[in-house]
Amino acid sequence: MRPTETRRFTRTIARIAAGLFVAVILAVATSWWASLPATPDAFYAAPDVLPSEPGVLIRMEPFEKTVPAGVRAWRILYSTTRHGGSAAIASAVVATAETAPPGPRPVIAWAHGTTGVAAGCAPSVMSKPFAHVPAFADIFREGWIYVGTDYAGLGTSGGHAYLVGEEAARAVLDAVRAARRLPNLDVADRTVVWGHSQGGNSALWTGILAPTYAADVKLSGVAALAPASDLSQLVTTGKKTIFGKIVSAFLMKAYGETYPDVRAETPKSGLLHVAVSDIAGRCVGGIETFFSVAETLLVPEDGVFARPPTEGALGARLRENTPRRPISVPVLIAQGEDDDLVLPAVQAGYVTERCTAGQKIDGRTYAGRDHLSLVAPGSPAAADLVAWTRDRLAGREFVSTCPAR
Repeated sequence: MRPTETRRFTRTIARIAAGLFVAVILAVATSWWASLPATPDAFYAAPDVLPSEPGVLIRMEPFEKTVPAGVRAWRILYSTTRHGGSAAIASAVVATAETAPPGPRPVIAWAHGTTGVAAGCAPSVMSKPFAHVPAFADIFREGWIYVGTDYAGLGTSGGHAYLVGEEAARAVLDAVRAARRLPNLDVADRTVVWGHSQGGNSALWTGILAPTYAADVKLSGVAALAPASDLSQLVTTGKKTIFGKIVSAFLMKAYGETYPDVRAETPKSGLLHVAVSDIAGRCVGGIETFFSVAETLLVPEDGVFARPPTEGALGARLRENTPRRPISVPVLIAQGEDDDLVLPAVQAGYVTERCTAGQKIDGRTYAGRDHLSLVAPGSPAAADLVAWTRDRLAGREFVSTCPAR
C-alpha cells in the first residue's frame, strides 16, 4: 500500500472509530435519560392552601391504568402530616368491584414496597401501579375496597421520607380517611392493613400509630409480608448485595433530607456520592433498574455510609424507625425462607423480640420463597393472607404463634 493510501486508510479508520464512539456515548446518554422517572402531571400539584386537617379529600378523578375488568378505580389527592408535624399532601388509588353485596365494604389499606424516592416513582405514576400487590384480584372478589397510598413525596413534591415509619403510617391512615369522602362509595369502619418490604415496615407502624393518630380508623389487623423490621440489620446485612446497595442509596438521600444529624454523616463529594445520588434519582421495578445495578459496582462492600449502620446518628435514626412499640390488633408476619434482602434469621429475631415484649404475632414462613416471590401470583402466602384477613374482618379468634409466656 502506498504512503498516501496508508494515510487515507488510517484517517478512514479513525473517523469510523470516532463515529462509533460518539454513537455509543449518545446511545448511553439517551438510555440514561430514558431511565429517569416520569414527571407527575398536574393532578399531583398542591392546592394554593393546604387543609389543616389530615385525611381531607382534595381532588379525585377516574383511574384506569391496568385496572382489572369489573373494577372501578380513582386516584385521589388528600391531606396528611409529615414527620415533623407539618401539613402535606399525598396521593393514592382507591378501587372497588363494580358489583358487590350491598352495604358498607371493608378496606384493605395497602402499603407498597420500595419503588424509589423520586416523585415519579409513585406507583400511581408508574406503568404498573399494582405490581407486587398480593392477592389483588381476591380483594375485589371478597367485596373489599383497595386503598393504596403512594406516601407523601411520591407523586407529590417535598421529597419522600423513605423508611421513616410514622410519616408513612400517617399517609396510610389518612388515605383511608380520604377514601371515606368519595361520593357513592360505602366504606365500612373495618380496615386491615397489608404491607410488603418497605410497606411491611409502614404497616407495622400503622398498627402502632392508629390509636393515637387516627382513632377513627378502626383496624382489625395488620399483615406485614417480609417487612423491613430491624432497619440496622437490614442495612448491615444488605450492604454487599445489589438491591441492598440500592436501598442504602435511597436511605442516604431520604434520611439526609429528613434528619440533619444523618446528613452530616453522609459523603458530600467524590465518585461514590455521584453514583449514590444518581441511583437515588431513579425508580426500581423496570429496565431502568439496570443503570442502578451497574452503578452499584462503584459502591464499596462497606456500603454507602461513612459509619456502620449501628453507630452514630444513622444508627440512632434506624433504631428510631424500627417498629418496636405495641400493636393492639392481631399481627401477621410472613417471611420467605429464601429471602436474601430481609434475611429470615433477622426476621425471626425481630419476631422473637416482639413476642418477648408481649406482642401477639402470627408468624409464618414459606419455603422456596424469596423477597418478591413471596407476594407473586400463586404464592401460598397470598391465599393465607386472604383467609387471615377474612377471619379478622369476621371477628374470629386470633391465634398467636408466640410461645406461651
